[in-house]
Amino acid sequence: MNSYETVFILTPVLSEDQAKEAVQKFEGDISSLGGKVKHSESWGLRKLAYPIQKKSTGFYFLLEFEAPGAAIAELEVNYKRDERIMRFLTVKMDADHLVWAETRRSKMKAAKSAKAEA
Repeated sequence: MNSYETVFILTPVLSEDQAKEAVQKFEGDISSLGGKVKHSESWGLRKLAYPIQKKSTGFYFLLEFEAPGAAIAELEVNYKRDERIMRFLTVKMDADHLVWAETRRSKMKAAKSAKAEA
């Protein structure tokens, strides 16, 4: 099993609940294809660098997961078929990328706990 990271942008016309439902659907797709989601993160509604489908904002999400290589093609077909997704990018994570992602997550946890204490 290889480690992968996918960032996708959902259309801004969705409600928060609809966006969460879409993410849960894709997490379920990963599991059904023999993969395992390691980390899921919402980056929220952000302004796009350029308009996509006449929209200037979108909901950004990050999924880190492990899956067999053959599952990626099927997963990306599912992304292309879903009209809620405006753009997506899937990359294979190498050893350095895995270390960087773990460091980033630990920094985020430390920042959250420091915020909670304040």
